[in-house]
Amino acid sequence: MNKAQLIDAIASKAGLTKADSKKALDAFIETTTEALKGDDRVALVGFGSFSVSKRDARTGRNPQTGKPINIPAKKVIKFKAGSELADSVQ
Repeated sequence: MNKAQLIDAIASKAGLTKADSKKALDAFIETTTEALKGDDRVALVGFGSFSVSKRDARTGRNPQTGKPINIPAKKVIKFKAGSELADSVQ
């Protein structure tokens, strides 16, 4: 499902126009992004939670040459599915 299909599905299930659904989805994405940039956790009970984790710098290997390369430290976003979401997929 792509973004346009998701907007269509939200519009039909919530009884909203496609324009209102797009605004709501864009607002959710923007708000979630801002929260994660501030190292906050976004938890949606039953659905899941988004969080930021720090990955330490490490040494890796170039798979073509086998030479060691330095991989810098960075922040990564993690999503953990909630129990209701996980159960509904089973």
